Amino acid sequence: MSLIGYARVSTTDQSADTQVERLKAAGCDIIRQEQVSGRSREGRTELETILDFIRPGDTLVVVKLDRLGRSTRDVLNLVHELDQKGASLRILEPDISTAGPLGRMVLTVLGMVAEMELGFIKERQAAGIAKAKAKGVYRGRPVSLDHSQIRTLRSQGLGATAIAKQLGCSRGAIYKAMSAE
Repeated sequence: MSLIGYARVSTTDQSADTQVERLKAAGCDIIRQEQVSGRSREGRTELETILDFIRPGDTLVVVKLDRLGRSTRDVLNLVHELDQKGASLRILEPDISTAGPLGRMVLTVLGMVAEMELGFIKERQAAGIAKAKAKGVYRGRPVSLDHSQIRTLRSQGLGATAIAKQLGCSRGAIYKAMSAE
């Protein structure tokens, strides 16, 4: 029976060092870490590796529930997969284990709270952007394509695909620039 730690950060300016230290202190024999969004399981190769190799009696350990996932459905699916393999999940903060029915219930509630918290963060972010726009402070992302160059190439008879290849961008970006005019 092994304790397998999983540490995840979302962005390049974050570090998983603190999580790794906590997982080591909790007695994890193996620790996998990655830098990828927790919004979904896509691209989370280290987590998939753990799920592929976890054995009956093993425990997946994470520092906080949001390191495992932001979606209640994803977290519950992970718990179900672990359960099907005879393994369990342990969260260090707050200390919860899915080894029993009470732990599963608490985990479900915490998953819903984490998902709700993400919704609140998005609402606050949207409100802040709207307020900044109203003050004229926020103008969005700076234009990265030269719209006059796109118009010139278009007037020369080039299509969106040819323009995109020449400018080194996507066709979608060309269509968007052309529709903005």
